[in-house]
Amino acid sequence: MSTAVVPASPLRVALLGAPNSGKTTVFNALTGARAKVGNYPGVTVERREGSVRRNSRSVRVLDLPGSYSLRGETLDEQVVEQVLDGKLDGKPDALLIVVDATTLQRSLAMVLEALEAHSELPSAVVVTMIDEMRARGGNINFAKLSKTLGTAVFPVVGHRGVGLDALFRALETPETWSRPKAFPKSDAPEERFEWVDTVCADIGATKMDPDTRSDRIDRWLLHPLLGGLAFAAVMIFVFQSIFTWAVPAMDTIEGIVGELGRLSRTVLPAGLLADFWADGVVAGVGSVLVFLPQIIILFTLIHFLEDVGYMARAAFVVDRIMGWVGLQGRSFVVLLSCSACAVPGIMAARTIPSPRDRLTTILVSPFMTCSARLPVYTLLIAAFVPATTLGGFLGIQGLVMFGLYLLGAATALGSAALLKSTVVRGNIATFYMELPPYRFPTLKLLASQVWQSARHFLKRAGTIIFAASVVVWMLLNFPRADAQVGITPEAQAQQQLEVSAAGHIGRAIEPAIEPLGYDWKIGVGLIASLAAREVIVATLAQIYAVGDPDDFDGLRSALQHDINPTTGQPVFNIAVALSLLIFFVFALQCTSTIVVMAKETGSWKWPAFAFSYMLGLAYLASFITYRVASAWLL
Repeated sequence: MSTAVVPASPLRVALLGAPNSGKTTVFNALTGARAKVGNYPGVTVERREGSVRRNSRSVRVLDLPGSYSLRGETLDEQVVEQVLDGKLDGKPDALLIVVDATTLQRSLAMVLEALEAHSELPSAVVVTMIDEMRARGGNINFAKLSKTLGTAVFPVVGHRGVGLDALFRALETPETWSRPKAFPKSDAPEERFEWVDTVCADIGATKMDPDTRSDRIDRWLLHPLLGGLAFAAVMIFVFQSIFTWAVPAMDTIEGIVGELGRLSRTVLPAGLLADFWADGVVAGVGSVLVFLPQIIILFTLIHFLEDVGYMARAAFVVDRIMGWVGLQGRSFVVLLSCSACAVPGIMAARTIPSPRDRLTTILVSPFMTCSARLPVYTLLIAAFVPATTLGGFLGIQGLVMFGLYLLGAATALGSAALLKSTVVRGNIATFYMELPPYRFPTLKLLASQVWQSARHFLKRAGTIIFAASVVVWMLLNFPRADAQVGITPEAQAQQQLEVSAAGHIGRAIEPAIEPLGYDWKIGVGLIASLAAREVIVATLAQIYAVGDPDDFDGLRSALQHDINPTTGQPVFNIAVALSLLIFFVFALQCTSTIVVMAKETGSWKWPAFAFSYMLGLAYLASFITYRVASAWLL
């Protein structure tokens, strides 16, 4: 009788390192970026775990949040401390500490702390950026460092694969790694730094040339006045690029979507099925996909600026402004990350040590312009803002886009100042952040980051926007209007809109939104956009595609030529467009954001508060905008 062999549980190696140490690059190199993402039990901090590739046995690497210390001050650092102590998700079997060769003198203090606190764990050290260290004249004696620490040391260049073969071989048997030698334990910081200085001098880590290139650049970018002007110039460039570079690709996608709509009506039998596919799916989802080139350009530029080291400098430049509103530069980093999506931006607030600062930052984060607003902004700006230039090189459309982003950021700061002086009073916490050296990211790394962000947008298009498009199509097409003999297809479509469930919903809320310049069609779009902001584009695409579904001529043209049959006036004009743009700047229209706010704050009270005051502010600001624009621009 044979006995089944039960495979041993995989060994778990915890990957520890400070932010900007190259830890993520090492993790991706070891696991092939095929990571399982989830949350630690009982907390909202995200965990990444992946299997080591090229290994004959099962070894999993747990990517711990970036941490400057094991004495948990921020939520992320507290999670690191609890994981290594075995209080969250079980104690790891071994410890792999990642440090940057160019900042080894700053990194060794945490290495000492980790080896002292967890001397029972088999441990090893990975030293990254050795190419940059050698380019600056450095020549660290890694053998002597290994002997001093009592652990194996692996010098690597993660993005080029240098030194990784030895690390892969070591990960075959992490349980056999040596335990670190016993260090004289001391809580006195000066004794720790004396030890670090002695070790660095002994191994040659202090003999590198200073990073004069970064120093020269920082003299300009960190200047109180010039640094602010440089930041404004960079942001203007980003938003000008969104309009100028994306047009050819957007036209191509729009043409493909239109052809798919026409093809579907050729292949499918005429009737509800063809209408559903052409108007509900293709017109709905396709109207949002057309903005993918602009999303990719935005993500590419933001990730490049972050990887090259500029975003950390931008945080220091605006730290003084953040201090005026009762926050710190670390909150600015969180708010800036919301330009991609408010959900990971709000989750990034865990790095803020002060609970009051963290709560304030979460409550104002939705004001920052995320990528979901970009399709709405682009549609309305392209349709109603003249495509002219100022001074011969600054496009008016790009400046309006920049103004919307600036308005959202200014509102976030103003709201933070108000909250910090009222419901979330508290002192300003100390702000510290390591400035990484300027370095160009590899094309592979940048492409991977952009793809991850773009995939998130495509996933929304394939799930939330698809589902919303189906629901909206059903509301627009049921109940069915009686067929009338002798009327045009446009008149029949208008009658269908009048009797549909969406038409009744829009008419019911029209009196409330009419002071903002909106008709019932926009009202339906606003309700649908509660699922996700960009759904309003898909909703309007379906509404306006009903009139002539065989001609996907672009939603912008449809909006420009929509005439109210009662008044004979355009439904959309520059005043309505500006009012709607302002509404989207201020309103919290994202179910995912509301849910994440509840998880991060531990209560539904704060999301309800944020939704209410942002909706009230959006209504008031849109009302004023519509009245002023109607008086001055029409």
